[in-house]
Amino acid sequence: QLVESGGGLVRPGGSLRLSCTASRFTFSSYYITWVRQAPGKGLEWVSTFYTGDGSTYYADSVKGRGTVSKDNAKDTLYLQMDSLKSEDTAVYYCAADPLYGSCNYWGQGTQVTVSS
Repeated sequence: QLVESGGGLVRPGGSLRLSCTASRFTFSSYYITWVRQAPGKGLEWVSTFYTGDGSTYYADSVKGRGTVSKDNAKDTLYLQMDSLKSEDTAVYYCAADPLYGSCNYWGQGTQVTVSS
């Protein structure tokens, strides 16, 4: 019900814009959370965006480098990542839920690899 896209191979210092699109439901009054999983590590929270009022929260690891935005017409959420570092290499997932702190709907993930 969620589809991520936009991942790929990028050089350190580069940028990527990840997309999270909903199918079969709309993003009204949902918490949309980005998490990532680096190779051999657990899930790491990246950002949460509340579609009800646009409140956005970022992990310290991406604060100042990550920007979340929403295209209401396309029911798509974007995570713009700038100044990418090798430690940003991970599979990025978006998850959605109408309740704060829950993530009942997940996408399949998109791979981001930062390497020279």
